[in-house]
Formats: sequence, structure tokens, C-alpha cells
Amino acid sequence: MSPIPAKPGGTRVPSRRTVLRGAFTVTVVTGTAGALLPLLDSDPAAEARPAPAPGPGSGPGSGSGSRATAEEFAEMYRGREIRGTATVVAPAGAPDDDRVAVAPEPVTEIRIDGRPLHVMRRADGTYLSDVRHYESYPTLLETARAAVDELGAARLAPPAAHRM
Repeated sequence: MSPIPAKPGGTRVPSRRTVLRGAFTVTVVTGTAGALLPLLDSDPAAEARPAPAPGPGSGPGSGSGSRATAEEFAEMYRGREIRGTATVVAPAGAPDDDRVAVAPEPVTEIRIDGRPLHVMRRADGTYLSDVRHYESYPTLLETARAAVDELGAARLAPPAAHRM
């Protein structure tokens, strides 16, 4: 390795490798800080969501958890019967106060002409289905209607049996 060359005035000039390594380190640290800042800057108390109000299936002896229906519909759309529910299931021992940090994930179900449509909930709260999996919709009803629009005259296939 050759020594760092000196300027005529006696000061040393850093090598290109040293400058690039320093610039890379600064970039990585800045990018990491920018990505983590929203996580570290958030106030957990401000994001706490209250537990849903108890619904028809709640109360003592109602099973392992309390249920509250968040969304429910049944209608005829373009000659198809669509039904859907989104039920929030909270553990029976869950606190009833507003300090619940994470709201329970709703259990969703959509049926088109009696056949189940697989629906997934995205992180932003919207829904997408197996039939229209490139678009997301804000409600289950809009998701079901979009699936009927896409299906046309076709019927949903029966659910596949998973075997090992």
C-alpha cells in the first residue's frame, strides 16, 4: 500500500477509497434514520384504538371470545345473491377500557350464490379477493360487487380441499 500523498504545503489528501467509504457510511446511516424515524417518533397512546362495542353474541357463556359485527350485508346484485360479514372476535379476558393497543383482526366471509369467496384484508384496512386480486376496495360489499362484475356469468369454483 502506498502512503497518502502530501500536498506541497504539508497537508495530506485523503484517498478516493476513503472518501467513497465515508460517503457510503453517511448515506446508509441517513437512510436508516429516515426509515426508522416514523417508528420512533410515534406516540403509542395516540394510536391506541378502543375495543369494539359488544355485539349480539357477547356476554357470559358466549364461548371463548366476545363478538361484534363490524359489517354485514345481504343483497341481490346483477342477479347474484351476495352475503358478507366482518366479525371482530376479541378474547374473553380482554380489557374493556380504551388502552387496548391493537384492535383484533376481523374475521371476514363473503358468499356469492352460496359459494365462499376468499377475501384478504390489507394492512391499510382495504380488502382484496381472489377474483380481483390486483385492486383493493374499502368495504366488503364493494369487494363482493367487483368480484361479481369480474365473474360475469361464471360461477365461483367450490373451495379446494387442502390435503397433506
